[in-house]
Amino acid sequence: MNTLTTPPLAPLLDRLFDEAAAPWKLPPAVADYWSGLSAEEQARLMRSKADYREFYGHLKDVPLAVSPDTGRLLYMLARSLGARTILEFGTSFGISTLHLAAALKDNGGGRLITTEFEPTKVARARNNLVAGGLIDLVEIREGDALQTLSVDLPGTIDLLLLDGAKALYPEILSLVESHLRPGALIVADNADFCPDYLVRVRSPAQGYLSVPFTSDVEVSMRIG
Repeated sequence: MNTLTTPPLAPLLDRLFDEAAAPWKLPPAVADYWSGLSAEEQARLMRSKADYREFYGHLKDVPLAVSPDTGRLLYMLARSLGARTILEFGTSFGISTLHLAAALKDNGGGRLITTEFEPTKVARARNNLVAGGLIDLVEIREGDALQTLSVDLPGTIDLLLLDGAKALYPEILSLVESHLRPGALIVADNADFCPDYLVRVRSPAQGYLSVPFTSDVEVSMRIG
């Protein structure tokens, strides 16, 4: 028995994953914007350090969730670490947040700081955390992570999840790097959209060991 696989969280996650897997029902203006982007332009925007606010702003009604396998991986890693302090870049609707907070609860408690710049997503994530009985473990910081994660971080961080604007992964890592304890884990979703990040964490000289978990998830460990 654990928080992840029992009510109220298990049925909530089932519903949220079902909703995330359903065809996107975008407002007409957003649908027009999205359909007008070529695959190359979508990839460019995913890698852009200048246009990410506009790009993700158009997707404020889209879950942008981790996969069920990645969610379970997050829970397992946090439990195995005995994590007490977790940082998340990119809350969206809170699906990954729920997995991480469940691990904290089953580890005996802790603090999860997560950040999201879309107010409507913050509200939905908060509601989901309340429904899952985990809101007391989570601090949601609303705003651009380059600001919200530049102050008041825990002295040590056990696990970092990167799942916001992909182009900012190196900048977010730089903000929190001094707080990562030796052995801390970093999970980066869709890391292939940020080659600079992969070069950095795949270099032992930079203080990391790293492996691709799947085609789009990179798991790294802080070694120095």
